[in-house]
Amino acid sequence: MKIKYCDSLVIGGGLAGLRAAVATANKGLSTTVLSLVPVKRSHSAAAQGGMQASLGNAKMSEGDNEDVHFADTVKGSDWGCDQEVARMFVTTAPKAIRELAAWGVPWTRIRKGNHEAVINTKKTTIFEDDDKHGLINSRDFGGTKKWRTCYTSDATGHTMLFAVANEAIKREVNIEDRKEAIGLIHKNNRCYGAIVRDLVTGEIIAYVAKGTLIATGGYGRIYEITTNAVICEGIGTAIALETGIAKLGNMEAVQFHPTPLFPSGILLTEGCRGDGGVLRDVDGHRFMPDYEPEKKDLASRDVVSRRMMEHIRKGKGVDSPYGKHLWLDISILGREHIEKNLRDVQEICQYFAGIDPADEGKKGWAPVHPMQHYSMGGIRTKPTGESPTLKGLFSAGEAACWDMHGFNRLGGNSVSETVVAGMIVGNYFADFCLDSEIDIDTKTVEEFVSAKENYIKELLSLKGNEDIFKIKNRMKRLMQEYVGIFRDGIGLTKAVDELEDLLKRVKNITVTNKQLTANPELEEAYRVPMMLKVALCVAKGALERTESRGAHTREDYPKRDDAKWLKRTLTSWKEGDTLPTIEYEDLDIMTMEIPPGFRGYGAKGMIIENELSAIRQAEVDKLKEDMEASGKDRYEVQHALMPFSLQQEYKRKNKRLGVK
Repeated sequence: MKIKYCDSLVIGGGLAGLRAAVATANKGLSTTVLSLVPVKRSHSAAAQGGMQASLGNAKMSEGDNEDVHFADTVKGSDWGCDQEVARMFVTTAPKAIRELAAWGVPWTRIRKGNHEAVINTKKTTIFEDDDKHGLINSRDFGGTKKWRTCYTSDATGHTMLFAVANEAIKREVNIEDRKEAIGLIHKNNRCYGAIVRDLVTGEIIAYVAKGTLIATGGYGRIYEITTNAVICEGIGTAIALETGIAKLGNMEAVQFHPTPLFPSGILLTEGCRGDGGVLRDVDGHRFMPDYEPEKKDLASRDVVSRRMMEHIRKGKGVDSPYGKHLWLDISILGREHIEKNLRDVQEICQYFAGIDPADEGKKGWAPVHPMQHYSMGGIRTKPTGESPTLKGLFSAGEAACWDMHGFNRLGGNSVSETVVAGMIVGNYFADFCLDSEIDIDTKTVEEFVSAKENYIKELLSLKGNEDIFKIKNRMKRLMQEYVGIFRDGIGLTKAVDELEDLLKRVKNITVTNKQLTANPELEEAYRVPMMLKVALCVAKGALERTESRGAHTREDYPKRDDAKWLKRTLTSWKEGDTLPTIEYEDLDIMTMEIPPGFRGYGAKGMIIENELSAIRQAEVDKLKEDMEASGKDRYEVQHALMPFSLQQEYKRKNKRLGVK
């Protein structure tokens, strides 16, 4: 039996996990990072479009600041986010961008003088002042008032991941890849590390630590069609759920991206539309202005995805052997722009669709269709990143419900969250590890190891008549068909009932390959039950929430119901149960800096208002008016409206060129 000790254990080798590891290493803690794959191949590398931070450098970004970014984030979340966390995030994001620049991320920079851009399909000349030359540039993204998304062409995640990984390596962080955490070690509501399977040898190892941080990304692979990498199966989320102590938050909040390439599902970045690309239907008509005349193709992701599906339902989709789709036209940007700023998109279209999107006219249009992309839900944490119910367990990035996204995430905010949460949560995590001791006895650790070893042996000995691969595929189909962009009570009930049945049926499988190593069938045998539990949390949460909010759209309950549903879903799992336990925590309107209101999309009157919203709004308006009249600046006003805690090094004021 092998037991490894460290001060801080990070499960997940993407941007959030690596940045948190840098934070712990900076404070002298021995840190181990576990990853399914070599860390520079983590799914973070797939991020293309950019990272949001209110630098306010470029002409189209002038006037941007934390307040504007905060308002965009809150409205984008459809008032489902934790506004204190959103404030922490927007305050730290500019510092994260500059730190990454110092670490070698080659951000695309501003060039002085005149530049052509395509805005609303028209070529427009933008003049950049001499004093902006060489500063970090930004592009437009959906749901934002300013051009705020900083980028490196369309390979932003790749450049960020390599830079952060190199910093972790430089600090001698112990990085172990091809390791899979399959359970957490815990005692008396305190987490002490993880039980880990070596994917090369099949060996079960205990990693014992003062603190444990899960940063394993999302759970997109519970769906049949997703932009997520094959490793994004939600196992990190599941091992927290299976403790019976840690809780998950807002699992029904699942985002569908408007423009994955059809039918492969490979993402074509929002930067395509941010740079001026447009969506077209079977007739070549640009249809988004018909639905959203203000934001058009750059409405928030949940809105664009719904509008695309509505348009297909109206018979305006393009027929293909794989089903109906729509077109993404970036040919209007011109070949020079595409080959400089959207090179990955061009190559993806060439390799996987046989088209060159720089070709003029319909010849270069890319077939697209909304697909599952992001998980707003995850391991519920406090603003410090720690689980409120399982001490010593932290989470960051897409694996966490921190909760800055609420029920819809703005493009560019997730890439930003990975490093920002890695900084903020990583610091809190490091402080926890510094102040804690490993006070669990070896016998208890050995019991956890033995339990997992026996479980693996039990799986290999099963002699049922069920096929684990068929069960997994059926789960994916159910999620795709009934828990997608549009949901209703009948479909969700069917999904929950059949998913529960599938979970019961996994006990009657047969693993035909009996070896412990290089055995995909065995790996599916222990992963699929965990994926089914995650899927049930999503489906059951969606069934119980009888409203439409952000990416959660109930066709039988089309209104956002602030009177009844301004609350966060909390999901837990009791050992032996076949369904999750669901409870709720209220969002306190009277402490919000921005009370709930009209989001700016679709028809007005689609909100069942909470009477406290108007009361709080009157308070906010009066306080702002009085403080501004007495000469208070925006920082003082913000603090009076909603104080928030943040480490001093991150809370200090951000400086912008030409702004006092």
